[in-house]
Amino acid sequence: MSTPEQWDLVVLGGGSAGIVAAKTAAGLGARVLLVERDRTGGDCLWTGCVPSKALLAAAEAAAAARGGARLGVDVADMQVDFGRVMAHVRAAIAEIEPVDSPAALAEAGVTVRHGHARFTGEGTLDVDGEPVHFTQAVLATGAAPALPPIPGLADVDPLTSDSVWDLPEAPRRLAILGAGTVGCELGQGLARLGVEVTLVEGAPRVLPREDADAATAVHRALEADGVRLRPGRSVTAVEATGGGAGSLRLEDGGSIGFDRLLVAVGRRPRTDDLGLDAVGVAVDDRGFVVVDPRLRTTNQRIRAAGDLTGHPQFTHVAGVHGSIAASNAVLGVRRSVDTAAVPRVTYTQPEVAAVGIDTGRERPGVRLLTLAHEHVDRAVTEGRTDGLTRLAVDRRGRILGATVVGPRAGETLGELALAVRRGLRTRDLAGITHAYPTWNDGAWHAAIADVREQLARPATRRALHGIARTRRWWLERRAG
Repeated sequence: MSTPEQWDLVVLGGGSAGIVAAKTAAGLGARVLLVERDRTGGDCLWTGCVPSKALLAAAEAAAAARGGARLGVDVADMQVDFGRVMAHVRAAIAEIEPVDSPAALAEAGVTVRHGHARFTGEGTLDVDGEPVHFTQAVLATGAAPALPPIPGLADVDPLTSDSVWDLPEAPRRLAILGAGTVGCELGQGLARLGVEVTLVEGAPRVLPREDADAATAVHRALEADGVRLRPGRSVTAVEATGGGAGSLRLEDGGSIGFDRLLVAVGRRPRTDDLGLDAVGVAVDDRGFVVVDPRLRTTNQRIRAAGDLTGHPQFTHVAGVHGSIAASNAVLGVRRSVDTAAVPRVTYTQPEVAAVGIDTGRERPGVRLLTLAHEHVDRAVTEGRTDGLTRLAVDRRGRILGATVVGPRAGETLGELALAVRRGLRTRDLAGITHAYPTWNDGAWHAAIADVREQLARPATRRALHGIARTRRWWLERRAG
C-alpha cells in the first residue's frame, strides 16, 4: 500500500458511483483510496448499459433488415451470427473500458487497490488482511441481480443480467422472469436475433411502473417481434430437465418450457460482509443502506452512493450521488439529492422515457396533455406513428412530469427533465424554436396545443380580442 498512511477518503466500490466519487474528491485535493473487489467500471460497463445497448443495436439492425419492405426495401436471406453479435458486444465494452480503468483513475490522482474491504472500527478497515486508516468513507458497492425464492430455480442455473453475456450461443427457447426494463429490453433484443422468447410477469402488464399507454405500445411491439407474453402469471416452481433447460410451473396450472431461463425481477444491494455493524451503519429490511438527503449514513463519517441506497438504480443517479457524496465529504458542503426529476428510459423499440410525476393517472390540479405521434411529421416520414408524448402540468401550466414513447425518446427527455427540474411552463417550451422535423416536435407541439387552449379560454379570448380591436382603432386613427 502506498502512502499516505491516513486517507482523507476511502471509496468502497469501483462502479459509476465510486469512480465519480473518487475522481471528484481527488480533483478537490483529497488523498483518495478506491477499493474494488473485482474490476473497475461496475455493472454499467461490464453487464448493464454498455453490453445491453450494443446487443440492442445489433437487434435493431436485424429488425430493420426484416422490416424494410414496410418502407419499400426488401432484404432477403438475412442471417444472424450470434457469435459475431457477442463479439460486437465485447468490442463495445473494450472500447469504453479504458475510461474507467485503474490507469485512468491513477491519472486522476486516485490510488486503486483490488481486494475485499471490511470495516473493523471507527476510521479503520481491512483490505485482504491489511489495515487501512481513513478520515471519511463512501460506500458504493452497488447491487446485484436478485433471485426469487422459487422452488427448483437453482437447479436450472438461471441466467441474470450479469451472466447472460457469457452465452456461447443463442438458446433456441428462452424464458424470462420479469417484464420490467431489463426483461423487455433483452426479450425484444434476443427475439429479434432469432431466439424464441417467452416473457413472464406477475403484474397484469409489462412495464408495470410506467404509464399504461406506454406499456401497451411496448406490449404490441414485443408481440410483433415474436415475443410470447404471459402477464399476470405467478411462477410456483421450476422443474429442471438438464443442461439449464426445464419448465416453469404457473399458479394457474400451466407450464412454459425453456432451454435457458433468464431472471430479471430486480436487484438487491451488495451490503453483506462489509462490517457495517462495526461502524454503526444501518440498513433497512431489504438491506439498503439508510441515508439522509445529503447521503450521510447513520455514521456521520460514512456516506453512501448509488444502487445500495435504495434510490432509483440508474447509472446517471449513481454518478450524481458520487459527486454529491464526495464534495460533501471533502468540502463540508451540504448538497442534497433531488429525486423529483430523475429521468428513466427503457430502450425497447419504441423507447419509453419518463421523468417527474406519473403521467398514467389523473389527480386533482393536474392536467394530462397527450399528443399522438401520428401528428409528428418525423414519425410520419419514418412510418413510426405508434408513439405518444404526454405531459402532466399543473393549473399554472408548469410541467410536472412527462412520458415519451417512440424512437430516440430518451433524447427528447433531456429537455423535459430540465423543464421539470426548473419548473418551466408549457409556454416556456412552446416559445423555444425547435429544429424541424425532429422527434422533439412531440413535446413542442403538446406544449403549443396547451398554450393555444389557454388562449382560447373565454376570459383570455375576450381580453385579447379587446386588445386587438384597440390596436386596430389606434392604427386606423394614426393612418387617417
